[in-house]
Amino acid sequence: MPGVNDGHQDVDIDLGGLFRAIWRRRGRVLLATVAFGGLAFVGANLMSPEYQGEARLLIESRQAEFSGANPAQPQTGDSQFDESGISSQVQVLRSADLIKQVARDMKLYELPEFDPTTNPSAISDVLVMLGIKKNPLDLPPEERVLKEFQKKLQVYQVEKSRVIAMQFTSEDPKLAAAIPNAMAKVFLSLQSGAKLDSNSEASRWLEPEIANLREKVREAEAKVAGYRASSDLLLTGEAGGTFATKQLNDISTELARMRGERANAEARAENVRTALANGRAVDTLNDVVASPMIQRLKETESNIQGQIADLSTTLLDGHPRLKGLKSQLQGIRAQILSETKKILGSLESEATVSQLRERQLVAQLNTLKANSAKAGEDEVGLRALEREATAQRQLLETYLARYREATSRSGENAAPADARVISQAVEPTEVSFPKVLPITLVAAFASFLVSCVVIILSELFSGRALRPVGRREDELFDDEPLAIPALDVQPVRETVIRPPAAAQAVPIAVQEPVFAAAVAEEPDEPEMAEPEEDDFSIASVADHLSADDVRVAISVSPAGDEGSVNAVALARMAAEEGRKIVLIDLTGSACPTRLMAQTADLPGITNLLVGEVPFTETIHADRLSDAHIIPQGDADPVLAMRGIERLQMIIDALSNAYDTVLIECGPADVNAVRRVTRARDTKIVISAPFVGNEEIIDLITGFGEAGFGEIVLMTGTGYPQSGNSGRRAA
Repeated sequence: MPGVNDGHQDVDIDLGGLFRAIWRRRGRVLLATVAFGGLAFVGANLMSPEYQGEARLLIESRQAEFSGANPAQPQTGDSQFDESGISSQVQVLRSADLIKQVARDMKLYELPEFDPTTNPSAISDVLVMLGIKKNPLDLPPEERVLKEFQKKLQVYQVEKSRVIAMQFTSEDPKLAAAIPNAMAKVFLSLQSGAKLDSNSEASRWLEPEIANLREKVREAEAKVAGYRASSDLLLTGEAGGTFATKQLNDISTELARMRGERANAEARAENVRTALANGRAVDTLNDVVASPMIQRLKETESNIQGQIADLSTTLLDGHPRLKGLKSQLQGIRAQILSETKKILGSLESEATVSQLRERQLVAQLNTLKANSAKAGEDEVGLRALEREATAQRQLLETYLARYREATSRSGENAAPADARVISQAVEPTEVSFPKVLPITLVAAFASFLVSCVVIILSELFSGRALRPVGRREDELFDDEPLAIPALDVQPVRETVIRPPAAAQAVPIAVQEPVFAAAVAEEPDEPEMAEPEEDDFSIASVADHLSADDVRVAISVSPAGDEGSVNAVALARMAAEEGRKIVLIDLTGSACPTRLMAQTADLPGITNLLVGEVPFTETIHADRLSDAHIIPQGDADPVLAMRGIERLQMIIDALSNAYDTVLIECGPADVNAVRRVTRARDTKIVISAPFVGNEEIIDLITGFGEAGFGEIVLMTGTGYPQSGNSGRRAA
């Protein structure tokens, strides 16, 4: 760095100079970045891809539902699965015995991936011959497979959980998913086998104990039965009740009932007696009124009183007829009084009978009390024998329950392992290594940084990036005049319009507002481009959909059903080319529905917009191809139009499940298509057989002004041309 530090002058780093130096060598930097990025891209693509599968196990205490475990026992099985317990299970999954069993079951020793030493390289052979490297073939095949297996396996505990993850890397995606699942299966089988061994030991110990207890229970129950018979303590069928106790209870109940009946009869007789003594009317008493004889006498009395009342209006009191009726009335009343006295006597007799029955029951009750006291003394010895028999029986039942539980767990798959698979490994679809794009980007960025660092170091060591402190800024650039090139940029707008031929159509690329402007400026002399043969055919449009991977396309048919027929043929041809395609029938005539659906009354898009049916019930298979159709449906179109805002969500959902969603709108205009979709990148397919050129150009112009990006014209028939004889006729 001559002349830079003369006189020990203080210098400073010129950051601007460093950036200018990098900018001057931008070509080299860009070349190095692209070169290293390209080398990384090629190298990553040359590497053998590796796939990674993962399965997860949850360690928890599990018991079979039918085992009949005693709920009174505290369930403390999960306490053993603490941090050290989970770590122990991780080591079990990494154990050599488990890995060898998986390798034997899946025959991994037959795969070159797990025994690469079978085809050693020349360098490896030379190293083995020189004694520098040990010959790997000296190891048995299982050991070589075990060593390679452990390199590809990762087993770890998920942080702060009882979940163990098993990851395996392989060149075969199916193998990457199958091995973790096989390891989980073998692990669960080993744990279940350990439980089965403990259950078998319990069964062998319980068998002689149960036989001994059965004999003891039989003897104890025989003693209870003999003592009960000798003491006359017969059972009545009720819980813990004897015959004497049952009789005592029955007589006590009957005595209480008879006392109630006697009191009731005495009260009724007293009521009638009091009424007669006080001269009250007896027709207010229930017992008197309820008598049929009293009721007939009262009716007769009422009739006589009525006759007397009638004759009193025409005859005097001394008339013989009135006297006779009054005499009859007195006789009837005397009979009522006599009948009332009879009722009183009946009630008194009923009270007397109840009193006599009560005395008899009291005598029987006293006798049974004495017998019951004697039976109570005998029951003391009986209860002691029953307690002994009950204790022996409960112990026998406990042993039997444990024996049945142990026996049921001794069967295959009857003792679940203390773990379960919560996530099975699925076949990976993405490569885990190498990641081509990240490797390329990292390599390119690293080469860019290294290039920049090399340039910066070169500038610093050469002294060109150092400047003396205090030197004026204008002196730094005296030897480098600043040149700013003048740019004269003119906006260019270029548009190519391909109008339709007489009976064909071609895909037309329309760029958003430019197309409309070009048509408005030069409507009379558009630039013409002669289409090739079949450019406007249905087959060409189907190839265009596949080549450009069109996700959503809207078909407009100004010719009506003739255009809709071509849209159906387009969907079928696209399906024949292997694309998953669904056609939505938004026409008014339901022409696609009639051509593709099995019947015309299937639920469709109108039912879906109204919300009458679920999504899956509106998708139906085409009867002549592998395409699918959402028919018009049978819901009210007016109600369906109220939910038209849901159509865009339906199209988005279908585009995630299908390669192409084709919406047939029939003879719709631009405004109607705008209501169907708001996506600017949606392709418009104009199915216009037998439609004039002017009408087609007007339609294309309208869609271009509306902002739709690309318009495809299709005027061919619904049948393949001679050059496409391999296609099936639509």
